[in-house]
Amino acid sequence: MTSRGPAHPALIALGAVGAAGVAAAVWGIGIERYLFTVREVTAPALEPGSHPIRVLHLSDAHMAPWQHRKQRWLESLARFEPDLIVNTGDNLGHRDGLTGIRRSFAPLAGIPGVFVHGSNDTQAPSPRNPLKYFAGPSKRVAKPEMLDTDAMDAYFTDELGWHGVNNGAVRLTVAGNTIDVLGVDDAHRDWDELEVLPEALDALGMRPEGASVLGVTHAPYQRVLNGFIDLGADAVFAGHTHGGQVCIPGYGALVANCDIPLKQAKGLSTWTHGGRTVPLNVSAGCGHSIYAPVRFACRPEATLLTLTARTA
Repeated sequence: MTSRGPAHPALIALGAVGAAGVAAAVWGIGIERYLFTVREVTAPALEPGSHPIRVLHLSDAHMAPWQHRKQRWLESLARFEPDLIVNTGDNLGHRDGLTGIRRSFAPLAGIPGVFVHGSNDTQAPSPRNPLKYFAGPSKRVAKPEMLDTDAMDAYFTDELGWHGVNNGAVRLTVAGNTIDVLGVDDAHRDWDELEVLPEALDALGMRPEGASVLGVTHAPYQRVLNGFIDLGADAVFAGHTHGGQVCIPGYGALVANCDIPLKQAKGLSTWTHGGRTVPLNVSAGCGHSIYAPVRFACRPEATLLTLTARTA
């Protein structure tokens, strides 16, 4: 009878690594990507004397029609009774994604809102090696499938009452405050046109005393953040990064898919430029590409950001 000796330490280690990898994949694909959360934070940003504004920041839904759990969760966010909706793009993740978006956002109709586009509001995602995401900012697809952006925009503007600020600006009255919102189209695709924003702001007329300015972009590239501050933004909203999507617990994001510092790839921080420092909220988003259905150490989220008056 032949007896077996103890297993080689290298084989034990290899088996342990493999088991950990399987467990992480099961968690990230089967569990965490459904653990939707609302991150509630507060930032002093408005002009002194302003009333607080509860902003519901939504981003990166990457909606497909079969994603019913995500749709139900997005529907439920109306319970927070926000004063303003800021949508930083990449709403669509499938040619029929608008079906799910309609269900998700219908309870938000009538609440003042603004939106900008991400590339996946105009171009459908395509299959690709997910490991390339960690090699640097994602590249353009040569011949993307085009989505019905006009139908999505019409739903946002005509049925929800939101305002598109893709390379434009709008003046709103929110919770008794006058707010100027300026925005750009997707900077990750070089669709941003910062140079047109001064004229867009001028077209709004003289800014009333005590009015505040918000900047809205899909991708938080530094040129855009700096440009917003140069134009007087008191706070900036962005998405795009997915918070890194697959993160290391205790460390954070491995990639931001743009040139923002990794430590600011998600959450509320500040951005300083030209002697001014303003709040910057980068949403980790609530979705993912249908070709990369995973979240790890980075739960899908929406943000309820209460903007308060600065003391000086």
